[in-house]
Amino acid sequence: MEIHPIGILHSPYKQKFAIPRQPNLVPAGIGTIELLEDYSDPNCLREIGQFSHLWLVFQFHGTAAQGWSPTVQPPRLGGQERVGVFASRSPFRPNSLGISVVKYLDHQRLDNKTEIRVGEIDLLDKTPILDIKPYIPYVDAISNAAGGYAEKKPPQKFEVLFSQETANQLSKYSQRYPQLKDLIVQILALDPRPSWRVRDNDCKQYGMTLYDLNIKWRAEKDHIAVIGIHAAESFD
Repeated sequence: MEIHPIGILHSPYKQKFAIPRQPNLVPAGIGTIELLEDYSDPNCLREIGQFSHLWLVFQFHGTAAQGWSPTVQPPRLGGQERVGVFASRSPFRPNSLGISVVKYLDHQRLDNKTEIRVGEIDLLDKTPILDIKPYIPYVDAISNAAGGYAEKKPPQKFEVLFSQETANQLSKYSQRYPQLKDLIVQILALDPRPSWRVRDNDCKQYGMTLYDLNIKWRAEKDHIAVIGIHAAESFD
């Protein structure tokens, strides 16, 4: 069996840390799928605008080389309990395949390239897209489905605060990235720290790379403080 990417997703998430653990949790997470040449005929997207959401089938390219295990430790169980890999959405899978429902925003043909803009994504930059299918509510949204240990949507845990200095830094980049503040707030409100860190008295400074920026932050008792926004020294 040979499977080839049909496109590459360009995302603000340049590293695995701080990517939302599921789609539709961070509305400001917007990306672009650039269809590869063999699949860039605009006819491939005829009538796609009738659908508000799309299924993406993709490869976990950032973790594929690390292999897989029969059991994993989901963050929703505090990272301490094990479940079977097929009872999880862990990226460490036998074939490194994932699925994600994203919001369709629009598409365009520009400079001989066809691009699809999608929102509420949870995918690493440069993710290979293997297929795109429309989300069809009457079959894909099952009202009485059981969600197991992930039954409820994770709550927003923290208020996110910017000092005057970081607010000034934010304004420096806001013209280039108009949704930057919303993206930072929506990610950090969900508390992206490793599950085992949440239970500790955690005074550690964290960093995450969004676009070409390094965002530094720290979890306080009742809020998350953004303590720096600077150009990243290097990124892929």
